[in-house]
Amino acid sequence: MRPVPIRTEPAGWRKGGQRTWHPSGAPWSGARVGPAGGLGSRCMLSCWQWNLVCEDDWKTPLTTSLFFVGVLCGSFVSGQLSDRFGRKKVLFATMAVQTGFSFVQIFSTSWEMFTVLFVIVGMGQISNYVVAFILGTEILSKSVRIIFSTLGVCTFFAIGYMVLPLFAYFIRDWRMLLLALTLPGVLCVPLWWFIPESPRWLISQRRFEEAEQIIQKAAKMNNIVAPAVIFNHLELQELNSLKQQKVFILDLFKTRNIATITVMSVMLWMLTSVGYFALSLNVPNLHGDVYLNCFLSGLIEVPAYFTAWLLLRTLPRRYIIAGVLFWGGGVLLLIQVVPKDYSSVSIALVMLGKFGVTSAFSMLYVFTAELYPTLVRNMAVGTASMASRVGSIIAPYFVYLGAYNRLLPYILMGSLTVLIGIITLFFPESFGVALPESLDQMQKVRGFRCGKKPATSADREENPKVLITAF
Repeated sequence: MRPVPIRTEPAGWRKGGQRTWHPSGAPWSGARVGPAGGLGSRCMLSCWQWNLVCEDDWKTPLTTSLFFVGVLCGSFVSGQLSDRFGRKKVLFATMAVQTGFSFVQIFSTSWEMFTVLFVIVGMGQISNYVVAFILGTEILSKSVRIIFSTLGVCTFFAIGYMVLPLFAYFIRDWRMLLLALTLPGVLCVPLWWFIPESPRWLISQRRFEEAEQIIQKAAKMNNIVAPAVIFNHLELQELNSLKQQKVFILDLFKTRNIATITVMSVMLWMLTSVGYFALSLNVPNLHGDVYLNCFLSGLIEVPAYFTAWLLLRTLPRRYIIAGVLFWGGGVLLLIQVVPKDYSSVSIALVMLGKFGVTSAFSMLYVFTAELYPTLVRNMAVGTASMASRVGSIIAPYFVYLGAYNRLLPYILMGSLTVLIGIITLFFPESFGVALPESLDQMQKVRGFRCGKKPATSADREENPKVLITAF
């Protein structure tokens, strides 16, 4: 996802010229419209083309929030669809939805039409992002899995983030800009013949022969001699005779321990998302050139992801996530003591704050995926991601609080980031623990007990020794 930066100045104007908007996701342009600014007739769409000024200025943040409403719906639906129909099919189906409806957006004739299509694009975009992450997590080994989820997925996300302001700077016609951002989706079609289905998902669906073929092929590509028989046929017959376990979203709350982990995961994702997207959307309100600031906002994510990768390799998950959240929240709280004249110092603190929040955000996928078993892993990550989209829906209005007090967004973001860092310390640790394959295995993960309520039989079966894992 590419956050749509928002300015808080009233009535669609800014000092030095009129403000323009690329609804496709390009940032607000602070350049002058006309010969003095050098843009001339290239600014084909301004915010008044669809009357997004004066009394209709409220439509601007609403467009961003409605996009994230689509993302919210996609986060929920993608998990259940891929758990039922498979990772690969849902991945390419949602990629087609994103690319197809992004193309249709080019022909929008009204703000209402554009916004409805934008909601559908959001649904497809987050769906293929979540499913691609889960697929990579399940087909890669532990060491490569961490590289994939941090340096792989997230670094290329940051590169796309940095490229966006460059596209927006040189392509001023929003329809051409949207076309340029849509066409790369077509290049993903040939990947259908190279990306396999998840063997873990196939095994969970009792499709052992297909899983064995994929494992044999992977072993051959890596010059590894795989056993002639990976799955014992007698064991397979016994497994096939068992009733296949069906899972529902309520299974994420099956016992007290699982419910506690799920609720904390929802809080962690939602509040981290508020910090990340509010900082991204607030870029145009920083002093200086909006294109350069947007580029720097994407650039700071590269070292953040690299740092996350290094930390995930060697240190316990909950401590490093809490640590970078404390860093990010603490730096944002320091902005209020910086004098107005030292704008460069404020920008540096904002970027350092985003460094911490981004590092934490990139670790959440790994951490959450390691806590849940294969049968509900995608549903769990999708539910947590859905919670983060609630945060992204709220984030535009955090930015608009800056119209009342320029420091208020940073005080709120910093305080919430520190708070969720404290909550993170209460998670069970997944570092050095094998991925659970069933709900029963997950129930053995140690958590902390809420209150002094007597343990139920389900809790005793889940974990005979329930430990407090805070410090």
